[in-house]
Amino acid sequence: MGRSLASFALWLMLLLSLLLGWAVMASADRAHDNGSNKTSSSGALFWSTAKEEVDLLRNPQAQEDSTEAVAYDDSDGGFSSLEGMLQWAIGHSDPLKLKETSEAVQRLSPSELKKRQIELKELMEKLKTPSDAQLMQIAIDDLNNSSLSLEDRQRALQELLVLVEPIDNANDLNKLGGLAVVIQELNNPEPDIRMVAAWILGKASQNNPVVQRQVLELGALSKLMKMVKSSSVEEAIKALYAVSALIRSNLTGQELFYAEAGDIMLQDILSKSSIDIRLRRKAVSLVGDLTECQLENLDKAELPFFSNRFFLKSVVDLMASDDLDLQEKALVAIKNLLQLRMPEPLVFKDFCGLDGALERTRRQLQNLMADKYLKDYAMDVESLRSEVELIFHRKMGKVIRVPT
Repeated sequence: MGRSLASFALWLMLLLSLLLGWAVMASADRAHDNGSNKTSSSGALFWSTAKEEVDLLRNPQAQEDSTEAVAYDDSDGGFSSLEGMLQWAIGHSDPLKLKETSEAVQRLSPSELKKRQIELKELMEKLKTPSDAQLMQIAIDDLNNSSLSLEDRQRALQELLVLVEPIDNANDLNKLGGLAVVIQELNNPEPDIRMVAAWILGKASQNNPVVQRQVLELGALSKLMKMVKSSSVEEAIKALYAVSALIRSNLTGQELFYAEAGDIMLQDILSKSSIDIRLRRKAVSLVGDLTECQLENLDKAELPFFSNRFFLKSVVDLMASDDLDLQEKALVAIKNLLQLRMPEPLVFKDFCGLDGALERTRRQLQNLMADKYLKDYAMDVESLRSEVELIFHRKMGKVIRVPT
């Protein structure tokens, strides 16, 4: 939550008189303690005395060196201490006005200085930027409030959606009690609420075995799979996104997925051209992930549905689509399926018509290469198509010469 240096300038100028008051107060405290050290009793921070501030005004080089060394950190949007804030303010103030302010502060009574010190503490507390963990806790507490309005509930979920993107924050979500709260929102009567809740779970679980395990243990997979069948397209898409994120490269999650008839769910999506193309893209992409995981774990028995001819045909038929992204994802899945042991090559040829599908796709891609905007993408897909064709013919026991 970084802020630019300029965004601090205005309010730091307003705070300067209070800061100087605190500095003078600290100087008086040290004088009372016989000047034995330069540590403020209020915060163990080093403060320059009023005399030292005047010396800074008289020595521009010292002032420049000091302001260069202050603890302003633009990377995280703040100062590491009030000392750093004070020195920055001094270094960016008008010297004459600064001197006048310093002299005015020195004329204040101890009680007035003490009052300003308290005001400064209160103001600094208000200006303090909360950490991501604190912001997450606020959102979680809001979601735990049963009387929260629909608008505020949506806002709290949207904040969590942004906050869980960094992996450290995602790992903190369960520690703060957030996972259970978000999973509970999957039962909300409002589709938009359920959609964002599924999105959060997917984003937090993405390539994160720790969160995958936590979400699976809390039993969210079954609910998410039911949501994939929702009449709300956006809810279904985000639910399938979450399912994919949960079981990707996760054998335990995949076992639960198959136990919940996930293979039938995928085949149903892939075989119906009326289903939103975005959902079909995610479904065939998940097939690619599952088959890749199977190839990486050859000691595991291959699942029967990978050789189910109706399932295989539903994947091959996607190549007839005019959508290049869908075609590419289908080719990736087919490439992996061809490398498995169980599927019979004749099923791909005779039942699925893979050889004809590959040839039609080749002609389509050649036409697209004439379009300067699609040429590069079409060439990439053609390279993948050629690779699939080569694997297919090898599986059929044929040897073909690939043109160079």
